[in-house]
Formats: sequence, C-alpha cells, structure tokens
Amino acid sequence: MDKLYRKALFLEYFTVGYNILEAFVSILFGAIANSIALIGFGLDSIVESLSGMVLVWRLQKHGKISIELENRIEKRAQTFVAITFFILAAYVLYESIDKLVGRKVPEPSLPGIILAIVSIIVMPILMIQKYRMGKRIGSKALIADSKETLACAFLSVALLIGLGINYLLGFWQADPIVGIIIVVFLVREGIETWQESRE
Repeated sequence: MDKLYRKALFLEYFTVGYNILEAFVSILFGAIANSIALIGFGLDSIVESLSGMVLVWRLQKHGKISIELENRIEKRAQTFVAITFFILAAYVLYESIDKLVGRKVPEPSLPGIILAIVSIIVMPILMIQKYRMGKRIGSKALIADSKETLACAFLSVALLIGLGINYLLGFWQADPIVGIIIVVFLVREGIETWQESRE
C-alpha cells in the first residue's frame, strides 16, 4: 500500500476512534443530564463511526479484491448505515417531543458544552485533511466522508448553542429543540446515504 493510502487510512482510523470516544462521552453525560440533544449527538457519532469503518475496510482492500466486489459490499454497508440513520432519527424525534410535551427538564451539562467546543475545533481540521486526501487519491468515498465530517461540525455548533442556552439562561426547551435539529441532520444523512447506495 502506498504512502497516500496509508495516510488516508490513518485519517479514517482517527475519525472512527474520535467518534467512538465522542459517542461514549455524549451518551454518558446525556444520560446523567437527561439531555436528548447530547444523547442524539452521541448516537449520530456511532453511525458516523460505522460509516468510517466501511471506509477503513475499503481502503485496506484497495488493490486486493476486484473493484466490482468492493463496490457491491460497500453498497450493502451504505444501505445498512442509511437504515440506522432513520431508526435513530425516529428515536431522537420521539424523545425530543416527549421531553417538550411532558416538560421533562434536562440538567445543564458543562461536560457536554466542552465536548461540543472540542468537536467544533477538531471536525473542520479533519474534514479539510480528508477532502484533500480524497482528491489526491481520487476517492469519491473519502470525499463524501469529508462532507459527513463537516456536517458533524455543524451539528456540534447546534449542540453548543442548545446546551449553552440551557446552561447560561436556564431555557431548558433549547435541549429538545436541538434534538429536533439533530433529527433533521440524521434524516438528511440517511437520505443521502440511501441514494448513494442505489447509484
């Protein structure tokens, strides 16, 4: 495997590792604070790590199996990831509405705010690196993955706003409202992934 593919693999390993850590921290502190925004953010990170694992597999198999087989397996994996996005969207939407209607007030979460800030810093840098590497090796999958990383950065901004408003102003409704915004991201990414799996 040449140097460029090794660097692309490193970027994907980092993405998967970071997303798994982000998911664990988000879901843990989301459960502690009863924050659907944090839990939804963590669930999105799990799906992002699944998508990253598919890309790791594809980059590792480069040149070892036929392009046809590689593409066929990737399409199946993309279909699975798309379905997962839709299931998670339904869960987060239900929980967000339940918290708004039932007036289930989440606790302010300083660790969640710190996590959102870290992601706002890390994700754009990672996105630029993956996009450039995708262009250099001619990988549409890596370029598409870089766009998912950018979406994660935007999601981090929404999370920061929601958690920050709750923390600073006590406007607890911001948390489930951000949960609903996360649902929009999940559905959009699900639709895009589904369409890619059918191309």
